[in-house]
Amino acid sequence: MNPRAAEGFRCPVCGQALTLLPGRLTCGRGHSFDLAREGYVNLLPVQKKHAKSPGDSPLMVEARRRFLAGGHYALFARALSQLAAGLARPGQPFRVMDAGCGEGYYDRALLPALQKKTDQALLLGFDISKEAVRLAARAQKEEVAFAVASCFSAPVRDGWADLALNVFAPFARQEYLRVLRPGGYLIYAVPGPDHLFGLKEVLYQTPYRNPCQEVEYPGFVQRDDLPVSGRIALTGQQIPDLFAMTPYYWKTPRQGALRLEELKELTTPIQFRFLVYQKEN
Repeated sequence: MNPRAAEGFRCPVCGQALTLLPGRLTCGRGHSFDLAREGYVNLLPVQKKHAKSPGDSPLMVEARRRFLAGGHYALFARALSQLAAGLARPGQPFRVMDAGCGEGYYDRALLPALQKKTDQALLLGFDISKEAVRLAARAQKEEVAFAVASCFSAPVRDGWADLALNVFAPFARQEYLRVLRPGGYLIYAVPGPDHLFGLKEVLYQTPYRNPCQEVEYPGFVQRDDLPVSGRIALTGQQIPDLFAMTPYYWKTPRQGALRLEELKELTTPIQFRFLVYQKEN
């Protein structure tokens, strides 16, 4: 765990700043949280867990890990990294909070891009899925500070972040406003209208395009809307891996899932919208 990034964490019990000591994080009131072997910390209090194992299941996490490792979303990782690096100033501190970091795929692309811009880049991430955070921390054990936590109870100090990231995670507006400094930025990644339409054509009798909504969030001013599109061709295990990492896995009729199982190859458009907001002073 990166000690300087860990300074951004706050105690989930009392809200005080946490200090990194050998093997644990502790606050001034004596609340202590042990580091796991992989280097992450669990900052999700039992009373805030709504399930025994909240968040994405190990099956979904592993499917997403394999799919992303295949480079199918590399264009999104590059676009996000360039967009975030463009917000940083050379030689100036730039602190990033990734809310809903998953297994850290985008963080592994983002941090090197930021470090080329400034040697004072720091990144911390958290996710409610313990399995996802375990994989994220194992891949960047000494570079980033990772925690198990909820987006709606971010274990991050008030005003710590220059940039908050949300890539397909629950939108916790009040928490983003709290942790961002005045004038700080939020990058919110949402699916574009045609994202995975080829997959939906197989799953559903009447496939639908995603709505392209323009939403105003009090406390934020929208600065940009960057669409990034591509097309992927999948074969073999890549097809069920894509399916398992999407919400469609839980709500697709059985007949649609059976049609997908019979496929040998799948081609589909992919499209993200990176919405950039700035916190009002």
